[in-house]
This record gives sequence, C-alpha cells and structure tokens, in this order.
Amino acid sequence: MKATFLLLACVVLLGLSSGGQADELKKHFYKKLCPQAEDMVQDLVWASVKNNSALPAKLLRLFFHDCFVRGCDASVLLDSTANISAEKDAIPNRSLAGFEVIDQVKAALEKACPGRVSCADIVALAARDSVSFQFQKPLWEVKTGRRDGNVSLASEALADIPSPGANFTRLVQQFASKNLDVEDLVVLSGAHTIGVGHNPSLNATHAA
Repeated sequence: MKATFLLLACVVLLGLSSGGQADELKKHFYKKLCPQAEDMVQDLVWASVKNNSALPAKLLRLFFHDCFVRGCDASVLLDSTANISAEKDAIPNRSLAGFEVIDQVKAALEKACPGRVSCADIVALAARDSVSFQFQKPLWEVKTGRRDGNVSLASEALADIPSPGANFTRLVQQFASKNLDVEDLVVLSGAHTIGVGHNPSLNATHAA
C-alpha cells in the first residue's frame, strides 16, 4: 500500500517535472555520455540512506519544491548572490535538507564524467533511489536529459510553493496553475514527506 501511494505521488511529480523539456527526456539518456551515471547515483544515495533513514523524506521533498518552481531544473540548489535572493532562501525552503547528498553525488559524477550529468537529473534520480532503498529496487522509471536552470528567485518560490497555512481553495488554485487536480493535491500532500511533518504550527492533539 505504501509503495503504491509513493508510486502515485511520483507519477504526479514526474509529470510536473517534465515541463517544456518533456519531448527531450528519454530512458538512459546518459548511456553513451556517462554509462555508469545512474548506477553511481543509486549506490551513493543508498549508502547515505543506510546511515540516515530520514533522507528519503528530505530528498523527495527537495524534488517536490524544485519541481514546483520553474519545473525540475535544480534551481533550488543555486545560492543567493549579493543582489538576488535565491529559491533556497525563501521561507518555504529554509527547512529543506539533503543538499549534501546531491553535492556528494555531483562531485563523484564530475570526477567520472566531467560536465555530463545535470544536477536536475541528479535530484530526480536521488529522490527515486532514496525512496526505493527499503525495497532494494527502483520503484519507478526516471527519464533523464533535464537541463539545469540558471534563474533562481526567492520571490517565485514564495509565490508558487504551497504554504502549510493555505486554505483548501488556495491550494487547489496553486495546483491548478501547474495543471494538477485535487487528487494530485491529496497524493502529493501526503507523500512528499513520507510521514515526516514540516509544519511547526501543527497541533499535536490533532496528530495523536
């Protein structure tokens, strides 16, 4: 049941992640460019999850927040500059975690295949592989070939990412703007944390 729910969530996310690059994504995009890429991502992510069982929730949430702003382009990884506040510094993203895993994987891939594998694909693959660890097999297929974005604005993250304090009407509107419906809203709201809450205003008596 849990695996089925996660699969539904990831089908929704992958549809959201394709965006304008949908026609360019394909299976085994790195087969010639970096044949070992997907195996390296899986091995490194699984090793990290083995030592930290909270990582699947963190990496899936990171993927969700990246996808919801400008599609899955890894723009959530970019740092702020003196003149521009980046997505990761927007209030909804300040509790994001798992960046160190993405950095570790990226560093390893740069040594093996310099300049070949996009951060956007690493984030997508890492989310899949972290969730799949407990099942010891990939739960869904990730098409690759995403390009990294070079625009990252905190203002867009603040506007686009659903707030935990938003009412149902507002949430429906935000999801509709991404071509997602109420069913998608329910699935993603439940699955992107995998049982880990991130709302400090949650009343403990309601969660009992």
